[in-house]
Amino acid sequence: MGIQTIFERTEKKYIITVKQRRQLLEKIREYIKADEYGESTVCSLYFDTDDYRLIRNSIEKPIYKEKLRLRSYFTPKQTSNVFLELKKKYNGVVYKRRQTLEYSTAMDYVNDGIMPNDSQIMREIDWAMHFYNGLKPQMFIAYDRTAFYSKTDFNLRITFDKNVRFRTDNLELSKGSFGERILSPDMCIMEIKALKAMPMWLTNALNELKIFPGSFSKYGTAYATVTQRNMNGGRYCA
Repeated sequence: MGIQTIFERTEKKYIITVKQRRQLLEKIREYIKADEYGESTVCSLYFDTDDYRLIRNSIEKPIYKEKLRLRSYFTPKQTSNVFLELKKKYNGVVYKRRQTLEYSTAMDYVNDGIMPNDSQIMREIDWAMHFYNGLKPQMFIAYDRTAFYSKTDFNLRITFDKNVRFRTDNLELSKGSFGERILSPDMCIMEIKALKAMPMWLTNALNELKIFPGSFSKYGTAYATVTQRNMNGGRYCA
């Protein structure tokens, strides 16, 4: 299967315990299959302005918001493929544009504005970079992800993210996935991503386990953590 470059779907988040994850997987295991890559470490560089315009806007939960990030699913080398992504959300629907680049080429664009190609997706990303004037890497976010797909609908995807961590220095994917934890070890973030309505077998399992949608922005939580620390003179307040 080729690399997907354009996405349009709904995404629902659930903050659940490790125990709930185990119970849910037991109930739905006959309907799903594991992602072929198994568990991966998702690493992202989030771009923002010096005053964090994008994440501040996102936290206010507007009807429209967008994010720009550079993403990999491991610690990349200079010739590894990474993904430059423009993610938009409008009225509950997520639209994502993804450009595949070698890591060194992506960093040439990020640091020096050197356009890697003239594709439609790259032009959209470059327009956003210029529209927000001064976008640069501001936050590194990493987490360990396990993904599953429906056996009958490949567009239905269920992911579980744990060990969510961040840093505000060493803002390069090639530096590794270390960072400060912002999610308890006994919790994880589940996301259900779909084009169509959720199937009954999944709805029933969620209802039986009393698992309800929640809200958790990884970048937003990391930003709030840093902001709170700065307000307290550099001291961390849990």
